Amino acid sequence: MADFDPDVTDLGTGRDEVQFRFRDDEQADVAAVTVDSFLDQADADAVRIEPGDDTRDLLPHLGRLRLVEVNFPSYTDGRGYSAARLLREHGYTGELRAVGDVLVDQLAYMRRCGIDSFAPDRWLDEAAAQKALGILPEVYQSAADASTPIWKLRHG
Repeated sequence: MADFDPDVTDLGTGRDEVQFRFRDDEQADVAAVTVDSFLDQADADAVRIEPGDDTRDLLPHLGRLRLVEVNFPSYTDGRGYSAARLLREHGYTGELRAVGDVLVDQLAYMRRCGIDSFAPDRWLDEAAAQKALGILPEVYQSAADASTPIWKLRHG
């Protein structure tokens, strides 16, 4: 695993296992629990969503969450995208972290779904990540990010 030097790139403000972070607030330094454990605890403020968990169970508790980790156990499992977008669409403003089998070519799509920090199993090449994040300057549909779809730019 390569060392991450935040002075060499502007990809985020990560530390520890978080490689890229796109937030200005202090990184949540709490252990994430499973969705079931979170729902059973009144004082938990971090949760990890696994594929198959029903993200909607968290919606009544968004105000107390500081960190939501979305696990991608395999790069082929796209359920985490839906979980992230659902949380953002329902007003979650805390840190939303992709963990697991995160690949460089997924970063831009994950950002569009509202993911703002990344803790991949294997450190990503920073130059490739920077290139991947800038490769789609125009978008075709609305998402959890603030990008304006190209059709709206054309037709107002």
